[in-house]
Amino acid sequence: MFNFRDLSRVTKTFRLEIGPLRARGVPAILLGVSTVIAAGGFARLLAQNPTALTETIREATRFIASVRGEAPALKSADDR
Repeated sequence: MFNFRDLSRVTKTFRLEIGPLRARGVPAILLGVSTVIAAGGFARLLAQNPTALTETIREATRFIASVRGEAPALKSADDR
């Protein structure tokens, strides 16, 4: 029979550390799975339309910046 205490023990052992980001347990599992899904989505987009490489890289860069919490830099008319 399935024992929930064993599941609790297993989920507590998962740990993810990427730079300042640290996650443990279920959040680490969810973060890992969502990263794999996002990478698969970018790969599928690129495989379906290879001419969209520049757009795919731009969107991937924006996605990573938003995950890191970086605010997008807006350019004024004087900076152009």
